[in-house]
Amino acid sequence: MNALENWYCSTSFWRWMTRERLLPWLLGGADVGDHVLEIGAGAGAATAELRKRARHVVSLEYDHLFAAKLARRNDNAGVVQGDAASLPFADRTFSSAIAVLVLHHLRTREQQDRAFAEAHRVLQPGAHFFAFEIPDGWLNRVIHIKSTFVPVQAEALEARLAAAGFVDIALDRRAGGFSVRAARKANS
Repeated sequence: MNALENWYCSTSFWRWMTRERLLPWLLGGADVGDHVLEIGAGAGAATAELRKRARHVVSLEYDHLFAAKLARRNDNAGVVQGDAASLPFADRTFSSAIAVLVLHHLRTREQQDRAFAEAHRVLQPGAHFFAFEIPDGWLNRVIHIKSTFVPVQAEALEARLAAAGFVDIALDRRAGGFSVRAARKANS
């Protein structure tokens, strides 16, 4: 992430937007269960709200400095430095997985597809994967100068998630972004 992204994602405005607007839309009142995986926690804009909704939240963050800061703010509870495309967790561990503005930071479509497969692997049967992403466009490309930006194409997302094993895939587009919800089969 570049300096602009680091700054914005650390603001109280973004924490408020995440808590009051983004997560209610993304989760739509869904029960996330007791053991949530937050993929790409960043500065922790969603972390506190997720901890209100679930008994145990594991916040995965790729960037060592973000992970260290988040761990300090959360008394080292449930923060893991790691890669979304190679999750360091056992199969069927989590009751849900949530990725907010993470997937476009993976360097290739192949890494994104591995992240989908990994999220599927670590979810319990019947559990859900939730993600929020931004579309490709000139403004988002400018914001991501000197940063990784591999846009996820919304129209291809259903097929990509299905290839990773997900079912009941639902996409919701709104101005500025789109959300997706997908499930691991209850008997898989």
